[in-house]
Amino acid sequence: MRRRSALLSSGLSAALLLSLAACAPGGSAPAEGDCAPAGAASDAISVEGAFGEVPTIEFDGPLTPDVTQRTIIEQGEGDAAANGDTVVIEYTVLNGETGAELATTGFTGENAERFPIDTASAQLVGFSLLLDCATPGTRLAGVIPPAEGFGDQGVPELSLTGSESLVFVIDVVSIVPPALERAEGEAQEAPAGFPTVELDDTGAPTITLPDSEPFTEFDLAVLILGDGPVVEDGQTVTVHYTGMNWNTGEIFDSSWERGMTADFPTSGVIQGFRDALVGQTVGSQVIAIIPPDLGYGPSGGTPDGSIGPDDVIVFVVDILAAS
Repeated sequence: MRRRSALLSSGLSAALLLSLAACAPGGSAPAEGDCAPAGAASDAISVEGAFGEVPTIEFDGPLTPDVTQRTIIEQGEGDAAANGDTVVIEYTVLNGETGAELATTGFTGENAERFPIDTASAQLVGFSLLLDCATPGTRLAGVIPPAEGFGDQGVPELSLTGSESLVFVIDVVSIVPPALERAEGEAQEAPAGFPTVELDDTGAPTITLPDSEPFTEFDLAVLILGDGPVVEDGQTVTVHYTGMNWNTGEIFDSSWERGMTADFPTSGVIQGFRDALVGQTVGSQVIAIIPPDLGYGPSGGTPDGSIGPDDVIVFVVDILAAS
């Protein structure tokens, strides 16, 4: 069976495949920290193409290992990924019996995925086992049996039955640096007229609006200057944030209130939020004033009515990681 991957040729995005894993049935998890060994099934996968290139994958199915197997095609360098790390990857996945392609990121860099390694999970644990111990720059081939994949039910949306294995070819692009817990750096004074920000012991902000009309143009101030790497356009960031509607004085969203940081690509947020992040350094805290045309105005405000089409919004953001 010889398959050349084509970007999203199955009509299913890579993100969909990973989201299915979150609700898929799984088998019992192997001992935490175990790395997938090479075996007859993974060694039977022929992969042409260098790291970073679209792979040509050939094997004679069905491949039916009892446990997840991994064969290194090209060895990377540096520190190996470990349980609990998040890695950036490119991959193609095939049906281990039919050879049909199920999904691919395309190996262009534009659709690379972030995946948290959890070798104690009972949900698609085989995928974590493939990534555990791998170094950046590694290309590997792996086979995941149903018990360590999607379970006996398979995934009908992917035309995968509960008896068919998964064949992956994965490029480990990088390991995401651990995120900071809060902004760290040198405190800075905001310009006159900006809302004031006070932080509690956890770093969560209280925003006090000035007794004046909202700004009419985008403006930005750095409240804490971090010394981490500069955020580049297109990167995925980890942040804590609070958003306030200047027109109403109401908080409409806050990751601090949820007790959980947020991860998203800078290309996937409103223009004003993107402009507040790109060019800033990790570890910084910024306050951004976003007028309607760079916020929710073009979409007529938010569906829940918390932001109207003419409302100015204020974000205080801790930039905790970027990759």
